[in-house]
Amino acid sequence: MSPAAGEQLSGAHREGRGVEARRVFIGAGCNRVVNNVSWGACGLVAFGTQNAVALFSPLRGEIVTTLPGHKAPVNCTLWLPTKKDVLQVRGKETHYLLSGSADGTIMAWKIASGKGEWSHVLQLPGMHKKGITCLAGRMVSDTVAIFASTSSDGIVVIWEMEIEPTTPGGDCKVSCLHALSVGLKPMVSLSLAVLPEQGGHLILAMGGLDHKIHIYCGDKAGKFVKACELKGHSDWIRSLDFSLPVMMGGEKHNLFLVSSSQDRTIRIWKMTSEAAASGSSVPLRKGAIEMTSYIEGPLFVAGSTSYQVSLESLLVGHEDWVYSVEWQPPTLLTGDEAHQPMSILSASMDKMMMMWRPEKNTGLWINSVTVGELSHSALGFYGGHWQSDGRSILAHGYGGSFHMWRDVGLDSENWQPQIVPSGHFAPVSDLTWARSGQYLLSVSHDQTTRIFAPWRNQVNPGDMVYWREIARPQIHGHDLNCVTFIQGSGNHRFVSGADEKVSRVFEAPLSFLKTLQQATLLKPDISEDFGNVQVLGANMSALGLSQKPIYTHAGVKESPSGNSNDGPDSMETIPDAVPTVFTEPPVEDQLAWNTLWPESHKLYGHGNELFSICCDYEGKLVASSCKAQSAAVAEIWLWEVGTWKAVGRLQSHNLTVTQMEFSRDNVFLLSVSRDRHLSIFSISKTEEGAEHRLVAKLEAHKRIIWACSWNPFGYEFATGSRDKSVKIWCVKDASSVKLLATLPQFRDSVTALAWMCHDRASNAGVLAVGMDNGLIELWSVSGGRASAGSTPDSPLSVACTLRFDPVLCHVSTVHRLRWREPSSTDEESTLELASCGADHTVRVFEVRDTI
Repeated sequence: MSPAAGEQLSGAHREGRGVEARRVFIGAGCNRVVNNVSWGACGLVAFGTQNAVALFSPLRGEIVTTLPGHKAPVNCTLWLPTKKDVLQVRGKETHYLLSGSADGTIMAWKIASGKGEWSHVLQLPGMHKKGITCLAGRMVSDTVAIFASTSSDGIVVIWEMEIEPTTPGGDCKVSCLHALSVGLKPMVSLSLAVLPEQGGHLILAMGGLDHKIHIYCGDKAGKFVKACELKGHSDWIRSLDFSLPVMMGGEKHNLFLVSSSQDRTIRIWKMTSEAAASGSSVPLRKGAIEMTSYIEGPLFVAGSTSYQVSLESLLVGHEDWVYSVEWQPPTLLTGDEAHQPMSILSASMDKMMMMWRPEKNTGLWINSVTVGELSHSALGFYGGHWQSDGRSILAHGYGGSFHMWRDVGLDSENWQPQIVPSGHFAPVSDLTWARSGQYLLSVSHDQTTRIFAPWRNQVNPGDMVYWREIARPQIHGHDLNCVTFIQGSGNHRFVSGADEKVSRVFEAPLSFLKTLQQATLLKPDISEDFGNVQVLGANMSALGLSQKPIYTHAGVKESPSGNSNDGPDSMETIPDAVPTVFTEPPVEDQLAWNTLWPESHKLYGHGNELFSICCDYEGKLVASSCKAQSAAVAEIWLWEVGTWKAVGRLQSHNLTVTQMEFSRDNVFLLSVSRDRHLSIFSISKTEEGAEHRLVAKLEAHKRIIWACSWNPFGYEFATGSRDKSVKIWCVKDASSVKLLATLPQFRDSVTALAWMCHDRASNAGVLAVGMDNGLIELWSVSGGRASAGSTPDSPLSVACTLRFDPVLCHVSTVHRLRWREPSSTDEESTLELASCGADHTVRVFEVRDTI
C-alpha cells in the first residue's frame, strides 16, 4: 500500500469527529480470467475485480469488502490453508490470501474470518516480469506453507510462507526458495501435493502451452527437479489438481492427478508407489498386457520410492474448452485422518459444470451430475469450485458473473441455484437514483444497464436487508457512457447514451413494476399505473441494439400456440424472453434474458458518440452532449420529454461537454467541458418547447473540468478538475458568475462531485468529492446564500469532515457520485451516497452524523 494511502487509512476519521461512513453495498463482476476465483476453507470466496481483491460471503450472497493495493488487474487468488489442508484448518480463525496481478506483483493478506477483519500483510519480492497466471500451494506443517507461482514470462517460482506462531493470528514472512525456467512456452496451470509416505517430499505438476504435463519433485527446501512428462492432451493444459492420497483395493496411498485441456477432454492420472504396486500389478500385466502397456506412463523416483504413473481414465463430455477441474475437498475422519471423496468437478466454456465419479459396480468414471446449460447467452465458465463441505459449487463466467448451486436434496442429490453477488465486469461510467430513491440504475462499458435495490424479506421484514441486482433493463451492442432518470410523475423511464450517435429512451414494463413491489414490500405510488402499463417485458433484437416490447394482451393470445411457432420469423429473437414477476432475487440467467425494458424512442441529432446526459427536476427536458473536438459538434441538445422533439441546441463549448446539471428550480443549466470552461444557460419552458440564453461562460480551471454539482437550495455550484482543485461559485444577478471559494489542493484529479443540503435555513450541506485514485472525501459547506437576483449575504464556510477509509473506497477513478434524495421516512441524521468507478464497482455508503 502506498504511503499516501496508509496516511489516509490511519487518519480516516480524525477530521470527521461528527461524521462516519459505513459500507452498505458493493456490486462488482469478476475479472474474466482463469484461476481468478478461490473458495477458502474459511467460507469466503476471493476474486479479482479490476485492480482490487474482493471477498464475498456465499452465506449472505453479498460482497463484504474489496482490498486495495494492486496497480494492475488481479489475475489469480489462493487461500492458505487450502481446502485440502483439513488438519491445519481446524480451529484456525486467521487465514491468509495470496493474490497475483497482471504486472507480476503478488500480495499477501491476513483475514480474521471470525471477526471479519482483514489487513494487507506484505508484497512479495518482484520475481516475475509479466502477469501472474496461476498460484498453487499446500501447508506442510501448522506454520509453514509452500506455494508456487507461474507467469507468462516463462518462470515458475517456489515460495515458502512462514506464519509467526508466537502470537495468535500473527504476521507471516515469505521467502523465495527456487525459480524454475520452463522455456519459451509458459505454464498456465499448477498443482502442488505432499507425496504419500514421503513427508519431506513434494510433487509439483505444471501444464501449459506445450500440451504436456511436467512433473517435478522436490523437498521442503524448495529444490525441485524434473521427474517426468505426461503426454496425451492435444491442446493447452488449462487446469491441474492433485488429490489427497487414496486407499484403493488393498493398495496403499495412491495419488491422483486430474488435468483438463482446451482439447475438451479430462484425464485422470494415477501415481502408485512401486513398493505398494509390486504385488498387485504383476498378475494384471500377464492378463491384460496390451491395455496395460498402453495406459502405463513413466516411472519416476522421489526420495527412496519410485512411482508408476498410469492413465486411470479419459473423461469426454464437454463440448468446449475445459478450463477447470477440481477434486472434491477432503473430509476429516476420526483419528486425524483425511478422507478424499472420489469426485471431480469440471467447468467448461460450454456453460456447463459436471461432476464425475466412478460407477459403483464397474469403477468406470461417469458424469453423475450436470448443472448449467448449453446456452445461447454468450460464452460459458472460466472456473468451477467446491465449497469445503462439498454441498455447494460455484462457477464464474464470461460475463463476469457467478453461478452457484447447492445440494438441497435429502435422500438424493438436488442441486438448486443460489443467490450470489453480481455487478459490472468493465468500468462503470454513470449511475442515477430512481426518482423515488427505491433503486439505483448504473451503466457500464460492459454494455449493460443494471438496477440494484435493497431486497426485503417477505417472511420476516425486520431481517437484515441485502442489496441485489433485480433487473438488467438494457443489454446493448455498444459501451454505455451516460444515463439519466426522467423525473416527475408517470411510469419509470430513463434515457441512456452509448458509443453511438443515438440516445435511447426506455420505459419500465409491468413485470418490473410488480417485481419492484415484491422487493420493497411497498404499494405502488399510483394504483392506476399497473392498469395503464400495457407492456409486459421486452425481447432482445438479433443485433443486440433495439429491445422490442412484449405486450400483455399479445402474450395471453399467443401463449397456446407459442410452442409450435417454428417458422422462420421465430429465428429473429432466439430465445424469446419470458417476462417474470420475481418473488425472490433473480439469478444470472434470468437477469440476462427476462428483465429487459422495452425501448420506446430513439433521439437522433448528435454527430458523435454520446458522452453526458441529464434531466430537469420536473421531468420535462433532457439535455445531452457528445464527444467533440469542435464548437459545432460540442452543442448541447435539449429534448422535450413526451414528444421527444429537439427543442434547443446550446452553443458555448469547443470540446466535449463532460457533465451537465439543472439547478433544482430548473432555471439554469450548468455545463463543464474539456475546454476548461464552465457555462451557465438560463432555460425557460414555452409552449413551443424551450427558450435558452447563455448567462455566463468563463475559464474556470487550468485543466479539464470533469465534474459539477449544484447546491440543491440555492444558486451556488461546485466544479472539479484534473488540476486537483474544487471551486465553489455562485450565479450573481442572473447575469454573471462569481467565485466564492477554492478548496485546498487535493491529492489527485477530481473526477466526481455531488452536493447535498440538509439545512435550508443556514444553507448547510455536504459536498462529496471523488478522485482519480478512487478515494472519496466529504466537505461541509455552509453560508454563502445566493438567489438569482442577489449577492451572497453571508461568507461561505467549507471544511473537510471525512476522508473515507481506503478499504471502503474505489481502487481506480471515481466516475460518478450521487446522493439519494431523503424521503419522509428516513432518519434525519442519515444520508445515502452512491458511487461508481473504473474499478468495475457500484458502491452505496451510509453517511451518518454522530453528533
